[in-house]
Amino acid sequence: MAIRSNHYDAAFEAYLIATGRPYVAVDESRRAHLQSMSLKSMDFIVDGGEHRLLLDVKGRRFSVGQAGGHRWESWADADDVASLLRWEDVFGSKFQAAFVFAYWITDPDSAQQHPVQFEYRGRQYAFYAVWVRDYARMMRQRSPKWRTVVLPSRAFRALRRPWGEFIG
Repeated sequence: MAIRSNHYDAAFEAYLIATGRPYVAVDESRRAHLQSMSLKSMDFIVDGGEHRLLLDVKGRRFSVGQAGGHRWESWADADDVASLLRWEDVFGSKFQAAFVFAYWITDPDSAQQHPVQFEYRGRQYAFYAVWVRDYARMMRQRSPKWRTVVLPSRAFRALRRPWGEFIG
């Protein structure tokens, strides 16, 4: 397992190892250059059975009383969406890009909302995924200043799947 300073990425990698899912961790400290275009790297390339998955992990806290009352944060950088879609084109039809939303469950009372949880270094996590193509189709601008996008709550509920169901 790579040394990761981001506990969400580290937790998801530990989960992949624990479940025996083949993967490659990508060195995300460097951007790739493709045809004079700079692309953000994904976090993992994972064997998804029928497809190889190009995954970008989005770590979010899942707690009560969070600012704005949103537990299911689903925002991303617009650059993440564009880069992952470009990587899909580069790698070809056997590869599909997805966001993995890694929720750190900080409120024990909300734990029952997650059918599958994973403990990593004393913290509970739940992993959900959304295809990036679906995300791009339904996303809305969140912050022009920070170049972030988000899925409306209804769209996120419709598109997200617990990781175990997502990969089948």
